[in-house]
Amino acid sequence: MSGHSKWAQIKHQKGVTDLRRGRVFSKLCAAITAAARGEPNPDFNPRLRDAILKAKQSQVPGENIERAVKRAAEAGAALEELTLEAYGPGGTAILIEAITDNRNRTIAEVKHVLVDHAGKWAEPGSVRWAFELAGEHGIWRAKFQQPVTGGDTEHLRALIKALEEHDDVQRVFTSAA
Repeated sequence: MSGHSKWAQIKHQKGVTDLRRGRVFSKLCAAITAAARGEPNPDFNPRLRDAILKAKQSQVPGENIERAVKRAAEAGAALEELTLEAYGPGGTAILIEAITDNRNRTIAEVKHVLVDHAGKWAEPGSVRWAFELAGEHGIWRAKFQQPVTGGDTEHLRALIKALEEHDDVQRVFTSAA
């Protein structure tokens, strides 16, 4: 019966779920910190109010939310918001929103993910024209849907999954149909 401990099984499952929750919590706290840079009061900052609401829906502890708002007020909080552009498999246009404390590191890591998953880096402005902002929550919607073939669809899904797993990447938008 060696190796069949119920506690060992629970420990491994808990480790996986804790890792996932931690990744989500850190992304939500980075979004709160970036939103709180201008105005730390959610009553006067709708973007911050939305970020806090999303964090509470994901059950982020109140202490973590307060800490993220305080970090924005400190002089050392130098988080930067980036909108990166790329082409995916089959020439699909991709917009990547990221929040980072080190622009050069994030860009290099995103480029590495793109190369590993049959994507290409695009110069600023070369992809954004194919998208438009829809709504007040900063959601990008493709102006023109692009059909993607079977093999490219799987590569595109893998690319989007890899990008979303990156700690600094907040959201990924694509023009795939």
